[in-house]
Amino acid sequence: MKHSILLLLVGFVSANSFAQSVEQSVYNPKELFAQNFFTKNGNEFRSSNGAPGPQYWQNKADYNIKAAIDTVSNILTAAETIYYTNNGPDSLPSLWLEIDQNTYKEDARSNFYTTGRRVNKMHTNGYEFKSISTGYKGKTSTADYIITDTRLQLRLANALPPKQSITINISYQYTIPGAFGGRTDYYATRNGKVYEIAQWYPRMCVYDDLNGWANLPFLGSGEFYCEYGDFDYTVTVPQGMIVAGSGELLNEKEVLSPAQIKRLNDARASNETVMIRTQDEVNNDAQKTFSNKTLTWHFKMNNTRDVAFGVSKAYMWDAAKVNLPDSKKCLAMSVYPVESAGNDAWGRATEYLKKSIEYFSEKWFVYPYPVAINEAGVAGGMEYPGIVFDGWRDKSDELYWVTAHEIGHNWFPMIVGSDERRYAWMDEGFNTFIDVYAADDFNKGEYAPKRDGEYAPKKGNPADEIVPLLKDSLAPSMMSRADMLTEKYRHPLVYFKPAFGLVLLREVILGHDRFDYAFKKYTERWAYKHPSPDDFFRTMNNEAGEDLSWFWKEWFVHNWQLDIAVADVSNKTEEGANAATIVINNLQKMAMPCTVELTLKDGSKQLVQLPVETWLQSAKFILRVKTSQPVQSVIVDPKHELPDSNRNNNVWKAS
Repeated sequence: MKHSILLLLVGFVSANSFAQSVEQSVYNPKELFAQNFFTKNGNEFRSSNGAPGPQYWQNKADYNIKAAIDTVSNILTAAETIYYTNNGPDSLPSLWLEIDQNTYKEDARSNFYTTGRRVNKMHTNGYEFKSISTGYKGKTSTADYIITDTRLQLRLANALPPKQSITINISYQYTIPGAFGGRTDYYATRNGKVYEIAQWYPRMCVYDDLNGWANLPFLGSGEFYCEYGDFDYTVTVPQGMIVAGSGELLNEKEVLSPAQIKRLNDARASNETVMIRTQDEVNNDAQKTFSNKTLTWHFKMNNTRDVAFGVSKAYMWDAAKVNLPDSKKCLAMSVYPVESAGNDAWGRATEYLKKSIEYFSEKWFVYPYPVAINEAGVAGGMEYPGIVFDGWRDKSDELYWVTAHEIGHNWFPMIVGSDERRYAWMDEGFNTFIDVYAADDFNKGEYAPKRDGEYAPKKGNPADEIVPLLKDSLAPSMMSRADMLTEKYRHPLVYFKPAFGLVLLREVILGHDRFDYAFKKYTERWAYKHPSPDDFFRTMNNEAGEDLSWFWKEWFVHNWQLDIAVADVSNKTEEGANAATIVINNLQKMAMPCTVELTLKDGSKQLVQLPVETWLQSAKFILRVKTSQPVQSVIVDPKHELPDSNRNNNVWKAS
C-alpha cells in the first residue's frame, strides 16, 4: 500500500462549520500547559539546564572493614573504620548512619508500616555494638550516640566543619537472618550453606543540598541512598569456602588453588564461559573434612556507594571476559550450587551477565568496575555494585531477565546515584526501560520482548496494558515516597509506568536520536553524583530541545488518562480536488502527539502527524487534508503506540 506523510493544510476552522455531537471533554490546556512547572530556579549547586552547578558538592565516605563469619552460629563479626569527609558548606553537629540490620528486630518500624502485620514473623536482635569511637585531628573519643530504629546518630562534641574529615570506628556483630532476610540471608544446599551478605555494615547517610540528612528509616520497599567512596574489606571464613565479593580480589594466591588461578586467567581472555570450579570438584570437596583453619579474602572497590558478597563451599564458579568500549575489559562471573547447574539454567548465567554489561556499556555508559558477579540464592533478584543476587531456581528467560535487570541497576542507581527511598522510579523505572532494549538486542531477541510478569505485563501491547492503571482514580503519583506505595501499585508505578513513559518519549515524542543524546547526557552528568527528579526533567528538556513540562506533569506527577477520538469526517470536492475535513477531540486530561491514518477509496493510505501543540489551545482540532480519493476510514494512533483509554472512538468508517 501507498504511505505518505501529509503536511497540515489548514489548522483551526470554526466549529460552527460542522453539525455534530461532541462528547463531553475534561481536557484543560490551561492546566496541562501552565507555565512554571519547576518550583525552584537553578542555583550554584544545581543548574537550570539540569547539570551539576559550578559549586555542586557531595560528601565522601571511605570504608575499611574486617569481617568474619561463624558458619556454625551464623554470626557476622566486624571491625569497621569510616573516613568521612564533609565537602559541603555546612558544619555538622551530628552524623547519621544507616544500620539496616535493625529492620529484623521485633519492634522495628518495618513490622508496622503495612497492614496485616505477621505476629509470627522471624526476627534477629539486629546490630550488637561492642564499641563506637570517633577520631578527629589525632584525638580519639568514645562516641556519644543514640539508636533510632534503623538509624544511628553520632552527637559530636564539636561540629565537623566544612572541608574537614572525621574517623569513625565501630566494632559490632549480628546474627545473619535465614531465608526470611529477603535481601541478606543464608540457605541450605546439599553441599552446604550459601550466605548472601548485604546491608552488613553501618554506613553513612547522605547529607545533600536538597534535604540535609537523608535519614528516612529503612522499611524494606524504599531501598537505598548512599555516599560514594573507596572500600577496602576482608572476609574471614572457614577453609574450603568461596567468597564472591564486590570489587577486585587482591590476594588470589592466598585463597585460590593454582588451577583456579590459571582458569581465571584463561577466562579473562575468553569470550566463552570458562569453569573455575566444576560440579565434580564441588561434590568431591563436600566429602572432604577441612581443618579448623580459616582463610581471609581481601577485596577492594573504588568510587562505589556500597559493597556486598556471597559465601559458600557449595559454589560452582565460572567466568568470561567482558568487552567494553575503547578496548577496555572486565570480568563477568557466576557462582551457584550444583542444584542450579545446567545449560537451561545457571550454565548460561555468565553469558547473560556478560552480554547485558556489553550492551549497557555501549549504549549508555561504560561499566566502571573490574568484576561483575551473578550469585545464586534465595534473595531472588537484588542488586549491589558489582554483584547481583538472583534466584537459584531461575532458568532460561526468567534467569536472563532478572540478570539483565539486576546488573542494569549498576547504571541506575549505582552509577547515577538517585535516592531510592524517595523516588523509586528513578532506579527501577529507568532500569526497566533500558532492559526493554537489552532484551531486543540479546542473541537476536532470544528472550524478547521483555515480558517477565513482574516488571511489565506478560502479554499484549504495553500501551493497552497500562490503561487500567491510568483509569484507577485511587492510584497514587509516581512522585510518592517509595514506602507509601502498597503492593498493588508498587510494580505498576515504580517499574512499568516510568519505563513505558521513557519508551513513549523515545519512540513517539522525541525519536531515538534526540532521546538517546539527552538520556546519555543525564547519565554522564550525574555519574557518581546525586540527581533529583528536577535534574532529570531539566536535562531532558534542555538536551532534547523540547519543553516536556506537560509530559512530566501528566505522566509522572499525575496519573491522568488519554482519550483521543475521531468525532466527524466529511468528504468534499474543492476546486476539482478531493478534501477531507476531520474533527478530532481530546476527551481526557492528558495530551500526546499522535498519528492520523486516512484510508482512501482505492485502499491507499495517507498519514498526518499531529504534534502535541495540537492541544495547546483547545480540546478540539479540525483538520483539512487534500486527498487523491474520497476518504473511506480514519484512525487515530493506528499502531497502538499511545495509552488511549477508549480505542472504540479512534476509528471512523464511511457508511
